[in-house]
Amino acid sequence: MAPTLKLKEATGNQSSWDTLLPDFPKGPLCKYRKKASFNWKEMAVFLDGEDTIRLKNRIFSALESDPLFAHHPGEDLCREKYQELTFLRCKRLFEYDFLTQQEILENPLKILNMVICIGMYDWSPCLQYFLHCGVFAGAILSASKRFANFVKQVYSMEIFGCFALTELSHGTNTKGIRTTATFDRTTQEFIINTPDFEAAKFWVGNMGKHATHAVVYAQLYTPDGQCQGLHSFIVQIRDTKTLLPMPGVMVGDIGKKIGQNGLDNGFAVFHNVRIPKENILNIAGDVTAEGKYSSSVKDVKEHFRAALGSLSPGRIVITAVSMANLKLALSIAIRFSAARRQFGPTDDEEIPVLEYQTQQWRLLPYLAAAYALDYFSKSLFENFVEFYAGLLTKQRSQRQADLAHEIHALSAASKSLSSWTAQQAAQECREACGGHGYLAMNRLGEIRNDNDPNCTYEGDNNVLLQQTSNYLMSWMNRIRDKAPFESPFGTINVLQDYRHILGWKFTAISVEDCMDSSVPLAAYKWLVCYLLQESDLKLSKEKQPGRSDFEAKNNCQVYYCRSLAIAFIEQTVLQRYHDYTHDPSIPSTLQPVLKNLSALYGLWSLSKHLAVLYQGGYASGEQAGRFIQDAILELCYRLKDDAVALVDVFAPPDFILNSPIGKANGELYKNMWAEILQGSKALNRPSWWAEFCINKPVIGRLRSRL
Repeated sequence: MAPTLKLKEATGNQSSWDTLLPDFPKGPLCKYRKKASFNWKEMAVFLDGEDTIRLKNRIFSALESDPLFAHHPGEDLCREKYQELTFLRCKRLFEYDFLTQQEILENPLKILNMVICIGMYDWSPCLQYFLHCGVFAGAILSASKRFANFVKQVYSMEIFGCFALTELSHGTNTKGIRTTATFDRTTQEFIINTPDFEAAKFWVGNMGKHATHAVVYAQLYTPDGQCQGLHSFIVQIRDTKTLLPMPGVMVGDIGKKIGQNGLDNGFAVFHNVRIPKENILNIAGDVTAEGKYSSSVKDVKEHFRAALGSLSPGRIVITAVSMANLKLALSIAIRFSAARRQFGPTDDEEIPVLEYQTQQWRLLPYLAAAYALDYFSKSLFENFVEFYAGLLTKQRSQRQADLAHEIHALSAASKSLSSWTAQQAAQECREACGGHGYLAMNRLGEIRNDNDPNCTYEGDNNVLLQQTSNYLMSWMNRIRDKAPFESPFGTINVLQDYRHILGWKFTAISVEDCMDSSVPLAAYKWLVCYLLQESDLKLSKEKQPGRSDFEAKNNCQVYYCRSLAIAFIEQTVLQRYHDYTHDPSIPSTLQPVLKNLSALYGLWSLSKHLAVLYQGGYASGEQAGRFIQDAILELCYRLKDDAVALVDVFAPPDFILNSPIGKANGELYKNMWAEILQGSKALNRPSWWAEFCINKPVIGRLRSRL
């Protein structure tokens, strides 16, 4: 499979790189920066390009210079104040207008870069902005030109939008949505109703306090009483002049969450709310003035996919958001590990904890994952841009349909893989920083908690993996019939050699043989084919006793279809990153470290499947497993001296990272001490001092006398 993203060149020279990327301050991290095998500035320019770095610098500089975005050490805002500040910051983003329409058209990837830059500062204003301008506006844009006026109001902030799909009793199972939209042909209106409190729209970002309009998903009923399935409608929920609820709408905030508390997630209940006929987003179908339903999509499953088409871009963005969280956590933990000294070969010599094999093994595979998954995230976004272009031009070709299926399968699995990887890494980074990682000021808890919902919203990860495995299982008939097949992005083309690949064996005869990602890549190809075979056999076996398709599929998830989907997305990520890092046009100064990252990511991910490799006969004897484990440790050791420079490539400025132990100067203790003493109440006597000094307890006063 050819790399999807075009290779950038590290244009310019040291002088131009220095202008774009200033040197870091001197300090304890200099030792590792000098040991790096590559120039981190060259790597940054190669991966992002000068234009994207300028955009990042512009955004970071604007936020740091604006008093509205200032950090206040030790300040603990109440939730309502945090929500107010989040909205003010979101509003300020409109005033900055970092990207013009022309810039977006020329390079759509800049949208993703902008979202990530703002999110690295704080996800609450970032997601508030993206849900309005991206998700809400995107759903409207993909419908028809009759909504042009709505779109203008979105971008001028005359209205504020949200995306109301999930309900109190239905989240991932979107087919079970129970809100209704009944067409009244006498008034040419849809009547929106919530049948009972369990069908209240719930968890909707921006709805809690200030959204004025919602894209509401509801079951469409025509005058003949027929349900035409799930459709989306634009519904005004608050008055734009007063922010009071519209007649028939009960709307409010669902309460405090584990993280992202600046974002107001809300609920809404509708009672006979009438909206104009024109407010149906006619992506999947429409209703005539006489009340007749029409749809260009005849197949029921395709109709459902069309109605929910806007979920795929959300999942692709979550993939990128998760990678940003992974980068933040690693920037903090690896810089800390390089500066923190504990123990040593003698009592007089303490060494950085990064020198310990355990610390390398805990952190550096996640560093490799950050590079591989970040590349995949960007390439998947560009795949989506190709698909979205066809959507906007109303293409109905078979290729467009195939693109939709493949994007859906890839986005569902990549969202799961990336959010889980970031979540596990954030916890590992927290623990790898010891007690200091538990201090809120060092931000690892915030990163972990803010990433947590990525595992759940836009679809529960475990359920999403079923959608990917269903896509893979759908190719089995072609394989059995030996019919030719391929997918637009080539991700299932590996299955063309299904029977041949099942005969492969692990052939490496030394640890050194395993030091290239071609070794885990070959193993992954076998793994995907083997798990597809086993899942297909398991499903056939489960159907034999006369079980329903539902029961049979349910019994095929754990160890079969779920493992298949995970192996498939890991193989796809590795295939793309392997092709990218092995491209001969990559600068010779950068290629060795990139190849090491590719190999480490592949082997580390594959090591979780060792039992299946032995179980299926791909590997045998103790040597195969030992080679893989020893190669992982050797790659960690080789990347140890490059680790600080590798996080320097993607770490945001200190102001954005906002972590004393993650600052670029590496002065852990000075930075922490300064932050502690800046807290307004750090040295204060507690307000409850008298409860100790004056009001002593009467011992046993409340003991039972019975």
